[in-house]
Amino acid sequence: MTAPGGAVLITDYSFSFEAVDQVQEPGATTRNPAQAMFDDDRASQALGIELVETGSGHASARMRITEAMVNGHGIAHGGYLFLLADTAFACACNSHGPTTVAARADITFIRPARRGDLLIARAEQRSQFGRSGIYDVSVHCGDQLIAEFRGHSRSLNTEGAKP
Repeated sequence: MTAPGGAVLITDYSFSFEAVDQVQEPGATTRNPAQAMFDDDRASQALGIELVETGSGHASARMRITEAMVNGHGIAHGGYLFLLADTAFACACNSHGPTTVAARADITFIRPARRGDLLIARAEQRSQFGRSGIYDVSVHCGDQLIAEFRGHSRSLNTEGAKP
């Protein structure tokens, strides 16, 4: 489904972003590369992560913290927060089309998330140079900032890439 301005909407979520960098014939249907990648992402889907929105250089994903995601301190385990942010990052950097993977990433935990919290991770491209890119991801629970993530991406050579 395409919204005004060309942004690809995955669910009924209200965001306005720049047009997707894809040209297609009238009536043709082309799967968004980030959506196609997410559709094959069994790890993220097993944790209940949903891809909310994706477009050229950005993506949003959400996840509810379950009892199984809570650590011994009674708060969300940082690994799950990292995984949510990493999923949004992966979708943003794969929105351009070539198969792209993480070269490195780090996260800063600002405040804890708790069982039942609905988190949303919003990824934005900051720069792209050659086959490399830098993306920032903010993880929120409502209006509260939970974590900040920075990912460095690298597009793979088309030879040997997944068809």
